Amino acid sequence: MAVPYRPRRLRTTPAMRAMVAETVVEPRQLIYPAFVAEGLTGSRPISSLPGQSQHDLDNIRRVAEECAGLGLAGIMLFGVPQAKDATGSGALAEDGILNVATAAVKDAVGDDLLVMTDVCLDEFTDHGHCGLLAGDGRVDNDATNELYARMAVMHADRGAHVVAPSGMMDGQVGAIRDALDAAGHQDTVIMAYAAKYASAFYGPFREAVDSSLTGDRKTYQQDPANAREALVEVELDLAEGADIVMVKPALSYLDVLRQVRDAVNVPVAAYNVSGEYAMVEAAAERGWIDRERMVRELLTSIRRAGADIILTYWAMDFARWVRSGS
Repeated sequence: MAVPYRPRRLRTTPAMRAMVAETVVEPRQLIYPAFVAEGLTGSRPISSLPGQSQHDLDNIRRVAEECAGLGLAGIMLFGVPQAKDATGSGALAEDGILNVATAAVKDAVGDDLLVMTDVCLDEFTDHGHCGLLAGDGRVDNDATNELYARMAVMHADRGAHVVAPSGMMDGQVGAIRDALDAAGHQDTVIMAYAAKYASAFYGPFREAVDSSLTGDRKTYQQDPANAREALVEVELDLAEGADIVMVKPALSYLDVLRQVRDAVNVPVAAYNVSGEYAMVEAAAERGWIDRERMVRELLTSIRRAGADIILTYWAMDFARWVRSGS
């Protein structure tokens, strides 16, 4: 008896599979997270993120220029200061590393690459939390938002196309939008870390930014057990003026990513975080997996779940693979 339909017919050759592929990953959808360190000369490898480094200003310019040449969407800058204090004052210093790096990268790439900045205090505080601490040791939500707003304006003044508040403070997007508009930066995009979870997958990032955190951030980042709550967070950020909403981490939260994608009509980003990267790199180093195939499959899964934009430490590698035709 004849089989009425054979799905395998559409898998017979590479050209056939490419023609009917439902999901495509392209360099223009990828953002490269990069670390710039104050007082550094050259680059310093990050041991828990094989292949990634902290950079000085000269190197971060070159990295950004390469990102632009590879056709990536953008570079997300994280600053690593030499000195920290309780208020994260280095984040608001005119000559602070993230402010200086933003201007340097914008000067290097102009509008050929989106210059994006992390708006948060955790890299700059000696306690490692994302905001100011009140007398009882809790993060002071509203006082922190005032600093985020000032920080975002400083980044926009130095040429950032996109500011990305990542601290999960209630009302942070609204405070930043009001400040940007008042300063004449109506065109600066806010990419909100709308659904950011208190995850164990951030471990290697702690080394990358020399984090001083003790304890956890469970009082302000989302509980990994909650999915519906993510939609509440996303809705609030959109109401406050977010242009893009993000889910972080990506791989363990693909269900959340799909729910967010189905609920909104704005671009959705996902952050393929440091722990996800490190696990693959460790397995590849031991020869247990095919690294390129694994990376391609993981990035495809994030796109398939609904991400329009992916922040990933593999962005440059992926773009090189595409360019080489591998």
